[in-house]
Amino acid sequence: MSLALQLTIAEALSKDVGRGVARVDPESLSALGLEIGGVLEIRGKRAAYARAMPTFHGERGRGLVQVDGLVRENASCALGEKVEVRPAAARPAERIALAPLDSEVAPREKEYVASLLDGLPVQEGDRVRATLFGSRWLDFRVTATRPKGVVVVHRETLLSIEEGAGKPADRSRITYEDIGGLGRPLDRIREMIELPLKYPHVFARLGIAPPKGILLHGPPGTGKTLIARAVASEADAHFYAVNGPEIIHKLYGESEAQLRKIFEEAAKNPPAIVFLDEIDAIAPKREKVQGDVEKRVVAQLLALMDGLAGRGQVIVIGATNIPDSLDPALRRPGRFDREIEIPIPDARGRLQVLEIQSRGMPLDPDVDLARLAAVTHGFVGADLAALCREAAMVCLRTLVPDLGPGVEEIPMARLQSLSVGMAHFEEALRQVEPSAIREIFTEVPGVRWEDVGGLEETKRALTEAVMWPLSHPALFEGARLSPPRGLLLAGAPGTGKTLLARALAGESGVNFISVKGAQLLSMYVGESERAVREVFRKARAVAPSIVFFDEIDALLPRRSGAGSDSHVAERVVGQFLAEMDGIEELRGVFVLGASNRPDLLDPALFRPGRFERTIEVPLPEPAALRTIYGIHTRGRPLAPDVDLDRLAGDSAGASGADVEGICRRAAIFAIGRVLDLARERGGEPDPASLAIRRADFEAALAEWRRSR
Repeated sequence: MSLALQLTIAEALSKDVGRGVARVDPESLSALGLEIGGVLEIRGKRAAYARAMPTFHGERGRGLVQVDGLVRENASCALGEKVEVRPAAARPAERIALAPLDSEVAPREKEYVASLLDGLPVQEGDRVRATLFGSRWLDFRVTATRPKGVVVVHRETLLSIEEGAGKPADRSRITYEDIGGLGRPLDRIREMIELPLKYPHVFARLGIAPPKGILLHGPPGTGKTLIARAVASEADAHFYAVNGPEIIHKLYGESEAQLRKIFEEAAKNPPAIVFLDEIDAIAPKREKVQGDVEKRVVAQLLALMDGLAGRGQVIVIGATNIPDSLDPALRRPGRFDREIEIPIPDARGRLQVLEIQSRGMPLDPDVDLARLAAVTHGFVGADLAALCREAAMVCLRTLVPDLGPGVEEIPMARLQSLSVGMAHFEEALRQVEPSAIREIFTEVPGVRWEDVGGLEETKRALTEAVMWPLSHPALFEGARLSPPRGLLLAGAPGTGKTLLARALAGESGVNFISVKGAQLLSMYVGESERAVREVFRKARAVAPSIVFFDEIDALLPRRSGAGSDSHVAERVVGQFLAEMDGIEELRGVFVLGASNRPDLLDPALFRPGRFERTIEVPLPEPAALRTIYGIHTRGRPLAPDVDLDRLAGDSAGASGADVEGICRRAAIFAIGRVLDLARERGGEPDPASLAIRRADFEAALAEWRRSR
C-alpha cells in the first residue's frame, strides 16, 4: 500500500475545470513521492483520479487538494471534507467508450471531442467534460475502458461515443467553479444553506433552529439563479425551481394549490431547495395590488414558510432585482432569515468571469483578459458571457468567405484552427453594452481632447478631477484624499461645455450617463425626485461613471419659497443635494454640470463636497479659434486661397459653435456654386470640382455678423 495523506477538498481554479487537475502543496507532492503531472488517487466515498499540479503560493501550507466539481462528483465528496490522497498507477488507454449526458454528438465531432480529452485520467463510471469552442460544454459518462482500471487518454486512444442522450438526472451540473466574481456573497450563502442541509444533527444538538430562507437581490444578470443551482448541486439536494408568474392561475384557489404542491413535494424529498425566481411577481406588497389572487398567494407563501419548522431539510431561496416591492411580512427573520445583495462585479470579479466564460476558447497570445476586465465597467456576469459569445461569433465570421453556397458542414480541421484574438473582443465590445444602464446608456462618440480647440485650463481641471482618481487611485489613498464629487462648467452658449463632457467620456473610458436637465421633471408629485434617485442609483451601480447634467439650471433653480411651482423645485433640489452628499461612501460617481446661467442655480450646490469647482468656459482666443477652424475644416476640400489664420482674426468674439456654423455655411455656399455650374452646363454636378473658397468663408462670416 502506497503512502497516503489526509487533505481537505477545496475549490479548483476556474482555468482547471474539466482538465482533470488536482492542485496539491509541493511539500505534499514530495511526501507522496509524486512528480508534477503524475496521477493522483483522491478517495472519498469512491476513488477518483487526476493529474497532480502544484498549488499557487497563497494556498500552500493549508493541507488542501484543489479539484473541480467533476472530480468531486467522481470521488463522491464535497468541499471542506477530508479525503485520502495517494499516488496511482495509470496505463495508456487503448479504447474508451462514452455515453453523452446532454445531447447527441455528431460522428464527425468525435475526433474533436477526443482531442479535448487528451491527457485525462479516467476509469469506468467517471463523468468527464469536453469544453467546446465558446462557453458551452458536453458531459459524458465513461462506460468502458480498455484496459480495465485507471487509464490516461492520449492521441492514439480509440474513442467510441454511444448513441442516445443520457438520463435527465445525469444532466450537466453547475458547480462553484462556474461562478466568478462573487467571493464574499457566495461564502455567506454557502454558510446559510450548506451547513443546515449537510449537518442537521449539529443544529439539533446545539438547539439552534436552522435558517429557513434566504433572499438574493441584485441587478439582472449578476448570477442569482446560477448561485441557487450551484448550491443545490454542491449540497446534493433536490432542487425545485419556480418562476414567479408560472404559478399564477385564473381559477380560484389554483395558485395557492400549486404553491402547496411544490412545498409538499420538497418536504417528501429532503434535503431540498425551493427556488422562487422573480419572487416579486408572486409576493408584492398587498396594500399596493388590486387583485385578490396576489393577496391570497402572498398569504399562502407566508403560511408555508412559517410551516417549515417541521421540515428543517427544506430551504427557500428567493431572487428578485426589486426587493423593495416585496411584501414586508416576507422579509422578517423566520421567513427570509438573511438578505444578500449580489453586486455588479468589480474589475477582479470581471476577470474571474471572463476566465470562466472563455474557458473553451482557443485564445491568441495577444488577448489580455485583465485589460478587458478593466474597461468593462458596469458589466454583469450575463454581459460578460455575451461579450465572450460575441467575440467567438466575430471569429466564426472569418469562416464565412471560405464557405461556398453548397457547403453544409464546416471542415473540423478548419474549426480547430480558429483562435479568438484581441481584435475580436474589441469588435464585440462595440456590440455589447452594460445591461444595468442599457435604458439610460449614452453611446459616446469617439471625441478626444484633440477634437476640442483651446480650453487647455478646462481640460487640465477635468483631467485632475476625473482622470487622476481613475488612473492613480493609490496616490489618492496615500494622501488620504477623496476624489472630488462634482464640477460645474459655466459659460456662454456655444463655448464647448457639452463637447468637453463628451471628450471627457471618450478619454476616461468609463460609463457615461447624459441627462438633459428638464427631462427629469414631471407633472406628477414625487416622480421628479424618483427620477433623480434612479439616475444616481444606476450611476452608483455601474461605477466608475460620469453623470452629465446638461442645462442643469432647468433642474435645480434657486429655491425661493414662494409660488406653486417652487415646491416641486425645492423637492428636486433637496433630492439632488442628498444624492450628492451620499456619493462619498459609495465612490466612483462624478457629477458634471453645464449651464450658461449659473446665477440661477441654488447656492447650496456650490459648497465643497458638491460642485467643488465652477470653471468658466470662455470665448476662444485667436490662437484657439485657429485650432477650432482646423478641426472643423479637417478633411474638407479647401481652396488654396483659404487662410485659416486670417479667418481666426476676422472671427473675434465667435464661439466654438459659431465657428462650426461658419464652416458649415461656407461648405453650403461651395455646394451651391457647383450645382449652379452644373445647371448652366446642363449636366450632373462633379464632386471632384468642389472646393471651399475664401469668398465662401467671407460670405458665411458676413451672415454671422449680421445675425449677432
